[in-house]
Amino acid sequence: MPTGGQLVGEALAKEGVRVVFTLCGGHILPIYEGCLDHDIRVIDVRHEQTAAFAADGWARVTGDVGVAAVTAGPGVCNSLTAIVNARNSDSPVVVLGGQAETGRHDQGGLQETPHVRILEPVTKWAQSCAQAKRLPEFVSDAFRHASTPRTGPAFLEIPWDVLFDEVAAEGVDWKAASRSRTPVWAHPDEVRRAAEILAAAERPAVIAGTSLRWSTDPAGLRALADILHAPVYLNSLARGALPPDHPYFLALSRRKALEDADVVLDLGAPFDFRLGYGQAPAIAADARVIMADVAGDTIGHNRAVDVGLVGDVGIIARQLAASLKGLPVREPMAWLDRLRSIESAKRAKLDSEAGSDLRPVHALRLAREIDRFAGDDTIIVGDGGNIVAGGSKIIRAPWPGSWLDPGRFGCLGMGLPFALAAKLARPEKRVLAFLGDGAFGISGMEVDTLVRHGVPVVAVIGNDGAWAQIRGPQIGLYGETHAVATRLGEATRYDEMAKALGGHGEFVDDPGDIGSAIDRAFVSGKPAVVNVLVDPASNVGTGSYVM
Repeated sequence: MPTGGQLVGEALAKEGVRVVFTLCGGHILPIYEGCLDHDIRVIDVRHEQTAAFAADGWARVTGDVGVAAVTAGPGVCNSLTAIVNARNSDSPVVVLGGQAETGRHDQGGLQETPHVRILEPVTKWAQSCAQAKRLPEFVSDAFRHASTPRTGPAFLEIPWDVLFDEVAAEGVDWKAASRSRTPVWAHPDEVRRAAEILAAAERPAVIAGTSLRWSTDPAGLRALADILHAPVYLNSLARGALPPDHPYFLALSRRKALEDADVVLDLGAPFDFRLGYGQAPAIAADARVIMADVAGDTIGHNRAVDVGLVGDVGIIARQLAASLKGLPVREPMAWLDRLRSIESAKRAKLDSEAGSDLRPVHALRLAREIDRFAGDDTIIVGDGGNIVAGGSKIIRAPWPGSWLDPGRFGCLGMGLPFALAAKLARPEKRVLAFLGDGAFGISGMEVDTLVRHGVPVVAVIGNDGAWAQIRGPQIGLYGETHAVATRLGEATRYDEMAKALGGHGEFVDDPGDIGSAIDRAFVSGKPAVVNVLVDPASNVGTGSYVM
């Protein structure tokens, strides 16, 4: 008779799962048996946060549900930050968590913790299964909740005795696959109203965000851009939805465009701190706002809208394109020329700084060298503060999923976990993690994970010996003599750490050596760390600091 753990493995296989990320624990050992029974690869990591981060990374790269399994108590609690990060990016993740014995509930069993109560506020669905025969049902429910728009993380707690329990096969109720990604269209009357507003706009601007990544038709944005002829700005997971050379894709003029636009079309980008909460001056008080999202909970949040469109945002973009074909659309050439002029001036300034031959290396020069190396076959994962915020203005994203970062939650430590998942999900791609030294310190031991599992990811560290995004404002507020808790070791040899763990290491302090060091790292065929000394003065103010 199969155990509960074997039923979990079979249920995961029926959901199409190929990889489970985990850190071992006695409560969840039977799950591994179930995975092995069904050729599901078990990737064990060095911290439970990494397991959940990697599940999130898998979801972002593949568009399908990522899975993590963590033990009870500390295991589940250690995964919490990554689960919240997934929730903030609508990332479909299922986390399986162990629990103490059901018959000893509330008696102080080993690592007994009220997981469901802790995780209910930060997941779409959190439940506990107390009967082994119902495990397939609960696993199916978890996947259905995680993958149904608005997508997000689901948590299933399974006590250890339920996983070890044996069940007669005839007593198990196997649900048919119940997940669906049925396209959802917005109401045609509302689409028509929105199209009429856009057609009459003198200064339209489009901002697309995370919901576009989870669309069944992300190419709908390009269809809209080609007929609307308005500037399009890409936020968060929408990066790459338009190629860098698309005539209506702009990036560096976004602030001015949104401040001065008379019509703003928002496709799945919440009006949070990144967009000034949708208020003036970030978006003009008299601007007409059209907002589309996969669910109605964000429509009108923080800012009243003129038209709200609920549905798959890529499909809505295509609906708008079709509706605009029957309307006289203004050609906002003067508006575009003005924004392109701003874009060119800012790009020239960035290019000047990125061309620096400074030693130690200028932060933007490092980003430029990474951009030169990367191409259509490379996934870049950004994990850091200023060095990544500044670098993201230099490093291009040629296709959806070619650039990954934490998103609006802004946490650190996801770089190596995301890179691990990206390489496993897309082995034909080169994967480069671009990290600050602070961020690397949070998950740096995952180099060991990469080595043990033979996953050749290259980590490029911008090493300025500080938590720069916090240190700069701290000095401004309190003076350098009071700048505590924001310094790191100077010139720490993270490359030697990689070598000690069985990987490849490169140390760079000359900008002219960056490209060749990255080349050698990839040619090595091993997980690698390229440790680049960055001038701290060049890494101040390249990003942003928001409270």
